[in-house]
Amino acid sequence: MTKFFITRPIFASVLSIIIVLAGLAAALKLPIAQYPQIAPPTVLITATYPGASADTLSKTVAAPIEEQLSGVEGLLYFNSSADSSGSLTITATFEV
Repeated sequence: MTKFFITRPIFASVLSIIIVLAGLAAALKLPIAQYPQIAPPTVLITATYPGASADTLSKTVAAPIEEQLSGVEGLLYFNSSADSSGSLTITATFEV
């Protein structure tokens, strides 16, 4: 078999080119998942202020934190919630 290809180098070259082209054509048709689904990174900030109302929490604790968060690079959005038991939760979501 090897003697056949050694004595016919043009045939061997043409066959090699055909195999390479067939491989390229097959590679272009393969389905590829380029970007897998991932959840954006989030940061959860919790604070407690015993005895404070939700309004007091939003003005004295949440407002300064939200001001600082608004300048953070890569921040998509944030959400804050305060309740009457004195706890505050801020969730910040960042770009991937």
